Amino acid sequence: MNQKLSITLPAELVEVINRRVETGAYASTSEVLEAAMQLFLADERAHEEAMASIRVRVKASLDDPRPRLSSDGMRQHLDGLFEKHRPS
Repeated sequence: MNQKLSITLPAELVEVINRRVETGAYASTSEVLEAAMQLFLADERAHEEAMASIRVRVKASLDDPRPRLSSDGMRQHLDGLFEKHRPS
């Protein structure tokens, strides 16, 4: 069910919304705001999914039984990889 809201927006955003309606991109200001909210929610979901994926990878890394490398050991390992794959 639709519900009426009263909101206050900066003039710049109101201008953008009105331009979208005036150009025919949207039929009403409500449609502009609904589309904006749908994009916002999709972005929020994508962010949450990305964070969940990162958490899984961090946990897997922390739980990895292989020996840990010191920062010097890691630098040597990476330098070796770069040298190995450097174009001749």
